Amino acid sequence: MIRRTSSFKTISIGTLCSFLLAGTAWADAVADYKEHCASCHGEDRLGGVGPALIPETLKRMRGPRVASVIAEGRGATQMPAFSRELDALQIEELAGWLKSPLETNPVWGEAEIMASRTLDEDYASVDAPIWSSDPMNITLVVETGDHHVSVLDGDTFEVLDRFETPFAVHGGPKFSPDGRYVFIMSRDGWVQKYDIWALKQVGRVRAGVNSRNIAMSGDGKWVAIANYLPNSLTLLSTDDLSVAKVIDIKSKKGKPSRVSAVYQAPPRESFVLALKDVPEIWEVFYGDNPPQSGLGHDFRIEGQFKNPDPFPVRKITTPDYLDDFFFDQSYEYVMGASRDGKGGQVIDLVIGQKVADLDLPGMPHLGSGITWKHGDTTVMATPHLTDGTVSVIDMESWETVKRIKTEGPGFFMRSHENSPYVWADVFFGPNKDAMHVIDKNTLEIVKTLRPAPGKTVAHVEFTKDGSHALVSIWEDDGAVIVYDAQTLEEVRRLPMRKPSGKYNVWNKITFSEGTSH
Repeated sequence: MIRRTSSFKTISIGTLCSFLLAGTAWADAVADYKEHCASCHGEDRLGGVGPALIPETLKRMRGPRVASVIAEGRGATQMPAFSRELDALQIEELAGWLKSPLETNPVWGEAEIMASRTLDEDYASVDAPIWSSDPMNITLVVETGDHHVSVLDGDTFEVLDRFETPFAVHGGPKFSPDGRYVFIMSRDGWVQKYDIWALKQVGRVRAGVNSRNIAMSGDGKWVAIANYLPNSLTLLSTDDLSVAKVIDIKSKKGKPSRVSAVYQAPPRESFVLALKDVPEIWEVFYGDNPPQSGLGHDFRIEGQFKNPDPFPVRKITTPDYLDDFFFDQSYEYVMGASRDGKGGQVIDLVIGQKVADLDLPGMPHLGSGITWKHGDTTVMATPHLTDGTVSVIDMESWETVKRIKTEGPGFFMRSHENSPYVWADVFFGPNKDAMHVIDKNTLEIVKTLRPAPGKTVAHVEFTKDGSHALVSIWEDDGAVIVYDAQTLEEVRRLPMRKPSGKYNVWNKITFSEGTSH
């Protein structure tokens, strides 16, 4: 019999393996899970009050971290410590079982999604904002430290509201075209609708089990959710969070695939999907008059047009797997990053074919790319995830104009039409406390800011007029720093709990060239 102890110590892999080989397997872990975890995380490990406990959601908690959370709990959440109820060996076994794959892929279709939907009974619509700030200059700050969002007045930088979000928000909130509502998604697939005018949550629904990001249709009627589990795209009505359609993702040859990301292409009245497991990109049309023919040999619409599918699908074969996208301002061309991190491709959505290769070594993060006018052309700049480089590309010739050397790999870039500068963070490595400011004309770094030495400084968002830049100190005891965007002087510091992304209503709904879309 195993002796229980109130203290937690990490058990070696050898000890754990010996224990498992003795015939115990996962039986005890399953029993411990049912007794201590299922009430919050679900009998099937797919989540409930707490998040899903499956490899897809735990993969960032490498090594002993899962066991440590079980033993010690998690601050700013309802997760308690179990070191008194479970001994060290039980905790290690439970952690190992949680990181093992599910025996069968979860079913999460229309019935399961609708069963999860809740609309808040205390929500009441209002005819105008209940506050006096400029509704187009509201900025949302995602605080991942305790899973909240702060609603900032973009003129005074006062916090109008701070509301709780689903666990582990991911993929960037999306605003309705009028800027009134925002839709926020978690890694567990929960979608939250919040009324900025009323400062109230409208409701929540779980659109997937493990999800990547969301996109808003150009007409504001639909929100699309890209799912890893199950392999699907969920389309919801923005009005009441009801299911419009769940599309199973299978290639032309019938191979299932995860959806890496979904983006909107407003001029085309479509969503564009990046697929993880097949060399295809998809277009899902939501407009009243989707194209039916004549767009090239690689065009296929699923559904009969005598009784048309309201969300017809176009599947485009690509020469390589494309996990990350960037669109030109016309949304005709898709720039995709190759999985090997050594380059990329340009796909013309009109003809459905590759038209150029991109010289982009170092795993570009195209999803945070930005554009601006440079001389007589438009350029796009993107940070790289594996080397200290920002690549600048001519959007007409698709040639690399310059590689700007930085102090380390970066993750985010931002600018504004009224700013002469591009801001690029150094998210990874020993220089994670650096924020580079790059001149748009000379393409040279003119200043490197270090507002919090030794701490992660990342992600910039501008106010509506571009007069101020907001920067995150990405730490649990962090802050949002407000800079004068012209003088580069610090104006104010707002304490926050691990603030990550910041999203200005005007910049997002007008598709500012200085922000990712």
